Amino acid sequence: MKTRQHGFTMIELIVVIVILGILAAVALPRFTNIQRDARVAKLKAAHGAVQAAAAMVHGASLVRAGQGAITIGGCTATTTVTGGGQICTESGPVSVINHYPTANLLGIINATGLTTVFPATNAALNLDQYNTTGGGAAIGSVITVQVQGGAIPANCSFTYSPSTLGVAGSGPTITPVVTTGC
Repeated sequence: MKTRQHGFTMIELIVVIVILGILAAVALPRFTNIQRDARVAKLKAAHGAVQAAAAMVHGASLVRAGQGAITIGGCTATTTVTGGGQICTESGPVSVINHYPTANLLGIINATGLTTVFPATNAALNLDQYNTTGGGAAIGSVITVQVQGGAIPANCSFTYSPSTLGVAGSGPTITPVVTTGC
């Protein structure tokens, strides 16, 4: 009687190794695309947050304009009839110009809540994989919001600028997202 040995032959082992190699070659590029997709989704979420925050702050600023100092939850702020100053949110004050958030950390970034730190800081944004460039508190100022981690962060971004003073019906300028560097 012959005894049978149990185990895999050399050919079976080689076939399994080849199949695993092919799967790894196909799965690795898909994994890197998932990371890119996540950065694009994060950028689009920030873009939506900026649009929503600009609209909500605009409405609150119009309602509170010229009413003097208003206190909400420990925050006291005044919005002028021309739309300057600050409005209070549940987190704290947001700077406004022409009834829209200013294009800086104290304006649109505070209003969006892109970071849990209030008032927002560049260090806190960097921890959350965001970066901002430019910005200011004057009409015409532009702030660029970028998502970090991609090949070219400057090309994984969008910009925000408050409305133009004196132009009726002019809202903020929020550019479409650029995702070529994500």
